[in-house]
Amino acid sequence: MLKKNKEVTRKMFDDISKNYDFLNHFLSFGMDHYWRKKAIKYLTNSPKKILDIATGTADFAISASKINNVSITGIDISQEMLNIGKEKIRRKNLDNIITLKIGDAESLTFQDKYFDAITAGFGVRNFENLDLYN
Repeated sequence: MLKKNKEVTRKMFDDISKNYDFLNHFLSFGMDHYWRKKAIKYLTNSPKKILDIATGTADFAISASKINNVSITGIDISQEMLNIGKEKIRRKNLDNIITLKIGDAESLTFQDKYFDAITAGFGVRNFENLDLYN
């Protein structure tokens, strides 16, 4: 069961999911595209498996799909955000590269060292326990 604050965050993102992409692009003056592209360039280890935490509508995962021979798993606590991401992935024919699933970035269930890289776009701002990562 999600903690109360996580439940509030999940519900908020479920509620704004249909407007999220527009708001993200609008409020950043389109810079979010540039930030993702620049961040992907920092993945210099030629990752084959990437975990995109707090993937939301999968924009970061979609950007990372341009890396050769990559497999991406995106997780998020908001099913509605994931639903939009899954539709975007389907429209771009990236189903064989990107998989999205419900998951909490603060309690991962994956095997240690399973992924070659982990990405996080804007979701970190919503983590409940940032002090755990210092």
